[in-house]
Amino acid sequence: MDGLNIAGNIVRLRHEKKITQERLAEFIGVTKASVSKWETGQSMPDIVILPRLAAFFDITVDELLGYVPQLSKEQIQKWYQEFAGKFAEGSFEAVMAETQTYVKKYYSCYPFLFQVCILWLNHFMLAEGKTRQSEILVAITGLCEHIKENCRDVRISDDVIVLQAMVHLQLGRTAEVVDALEEMSRPDRLMGQSGIVLVQAYKMAGENDKAESFMQISMYNSLLSLVGAAAEYISVHMDNRKDCETTIERIGKVEEIYHLGKLNPNLIAGFEYRAALCYAHHGQKEKSLAHIKRYVRCIEELFSTDLLFLHGDAYFNKIEEWFGQAQGGAGAPRSRQLVLEEVKYSLESPLFAFLKGETGFEILKKELKEIK
Repeated sequence: MDGLNIAGNIVRLRHEKKITQERLAEFIGVTKASVSKWETGQSMPDIVILPRLAAFFDITVDELLGYVPQLSKEQIQKWYQEFAGKFAEGSFEAVMAETQTYVKKYYSCYPFLFQVCILWLNHFMLAEGKTRQSEILVAITGLCEHIKENCRDVRISDDVIVLQAMVHLQLGRTAEVVDALEEMSRPDRLMGQSGIVLVQAYKMAGENDKAESFMQISMYNSLLSLVGAAAEYISVHMDNRKDCETTIERIGKVEEIYHLGKLNPNLIAGFEYRAALCYAHHGQKEKSLAHIKRYVRCIEELFSTDLLFLHGDAYFNKIEEWFGQAQGGAGAPRSRQLVLEEVKYSLESPLFAFLKGETGFEILKKELKEIK
């Protein structure tokens, strides 16, 4: 990862201009020995000289210093995956300290800070003890406030409100969640129609490829929202077996029609797991086992390749470009190793205790733990 490199930059820029140390020294008004010391790192140019040096090379002072306050999307994606890997394999506190160093360095690069918030939220549970975990969550809310107060990108500002609400939920601050999201999430707001209006504009302008691409990602996201909402609906109505069964049946049809088990196995695994818990809650062994089996198959599908990436299929054949455009990229928010360790023991839930000893259940538990 990058640091300031003024010595190397002066050497490179001087060579690019094909000038000697003497010529540079003469223009700046210093001795050749001073330039030599700058280039070997023995000393640094005085702060009042920096603007003159930058002007001579026709660059900014930041470029001269090698400091880039704004990172590219590709660099942000790369660093996110690097840090996620370090969290999975190294000392949590050491990695946390490293990320905090980069937060200070790029404190005005709001897309990067937003991804750091996501990174911390996806890994805070690795910290030792509830007190430390809460400290990290509080640190995320503080960074979110900084982004909200200073970022002029409306999209990031809106997303950070939702992210901060997720953190508040982890901290048990339900009042803050309601205050932040209740009005924003009203289904009757015109914002819900923005995508349709945009697509109509694309069509009127003759940009049919853009219209098709946008509608594909809109439908895809709507499917994800539907399945996610249905999973939460089951949790809310856990005691109402009839409503839960109707929800499970209908989402099952959606899953089958759109091949969601292969398109987004992680999402469907979560839904099947919730359905299995529901039937376990009502003492329905066969139905609970059936959904546990579907859950395990989704996890196997998820880990069937070396890397976890969002992807499309033959129908959703224009959505992968959207994943690539996202600040976080198409990669998983947590490393493969961490996700795998989490799911391996997911069938240890107390609600599944009544299945202990059942041949089918024990086989599925064994299969889950053997996934690599």
